[in-house]
Amino acid sequence: MSTLSVPLPPHLDEFVSDQVKEGLASNKAEVVRKALKLLQEEAAVMAVLKAEQEPNLRGNLKKLAKKIK
Repeated sequence: MSTLSVPLPPHLDEFVSDQVKEGLASNKAEVVRKALKLLQEEAAVMAVLKAEQEPNLRGNLKKLAKKIK
């Protein structure tokens, strides 16, 4: 596991501290790990949604090629 030092603006630092004080995480590092995990999950959902927008190419390849031109 690597360590990363990231400066936070005061309002985000306060938010992270509040999460620990409220017992939603055991320490600041856990808050950041949870936030990154949520960001990772959001990126995965966005990738699926984007893939669903891609056209499905099924059928006769010659007919499909004519449609693309």
